[in-house]
Amino acid sequence: MTESSVEIECVDLVRIYRGAGVEVQALQGLNLRVERGELTAIVGASGSGKSTLLSILSALDVASAGRVHVAGRDLLALTPRQRAEYRRTVAGFVWQQTARNFLPGLTIAENLDLTLSVGRIPRRERPARAAEMLSMLDVAGVADRRPGQVTGSERQRAAIALGLANGCRVLFADEPTGELDDASSAQVLAAMRAVNERSGVTVLIVTHDSGVADHVRRTVGIRDGRTSVEVWRDEAGPGRDAREYAVLDRAGRLQLPREHIDRLGMRDRVRLQLESDHIRVQPAETTEGSAAAAEGSDAAGPPPATRRSRRR
Repeated sequence: MTESSVEIECVDLVRIYRGAGVEVQALQGLNLRVERGELTAIVGASGSGKSTLLSILSALDVASAGRVHVAGRDLLALTPRQRAEYRRTVAGFVWQQTARNFLPGLTIAENLDLTLSVGRIPRRERPARAAEMLSMLDVAGVADRRPGQVTGSERQRAAIALGLANGCRVLFADEPTGELDDASSAQVLAAMRAVNERSGVTVLIVTHDSGVADHVRRTVGIRDGRTSVEVWRDEAGPGRDAREYAVLDRAGRLQLPREHIDRLGMRDRVRLQLESDHIRVQPAETTEGSAAAAEGSDAAGPPPATRRSRRR
């Protein structure tokens, strides 16, 4: 990944909320790089910081510290007018809630025409642009219906059309399948994948649903306000082989997967040992217990292998 190919970059991003004598640090030095044209999912439990990250990337909120660049723009340096222009022409949005994507009293076609007018698309060009977007998302047949008169899958695919209508560089999707069943979710995610492949727009999906990972090439896990793991697939789609990595930040810190920590009973501290081609991480208690056992043994040799293997 070269510097010129990076579409989204967050460096040591911090967001602190203060109120009524309480301080909450939602992001704690988060780092993230997304290449232009990537289809990426940000996954995390409630309270992990993923929604705060999306608000900052979409210029709806401002970070407390750090750096954040999207499509060559320094979001922390934008004026209010520049932030509005960024949301109008650079960043597209797909929200979980229908009310945030549409004016419910208008048809889908009327919503799309309004979106194009806000994006300053000339009136004579709007019909062709609208037809192109609806056809690409396979929802041209419901253009004259209101959002409440179509299926959940059709509604969210139409929302994708609205998000892309003004030629955005980056499409942000906040829990786009949160209100859908499995079959409808698969349709919406397949549509996002097709849009990404055909148009080259960078797509960032923020969700708590780990199943979304099957539909993207790269998944970034967030825990406690920092990126913790990344999962890469050679191709997007269910059943594809995946490789999981722990994320090493600029200070050399990493978050071990919670299931590994729990299984080995790790707490407070761990023992690191540098090998020829890797670093061994062991529970401190296990390592110290083995050392104590070795010191207490006689000169005949180390404790039996069965005892060592149980401790490992």
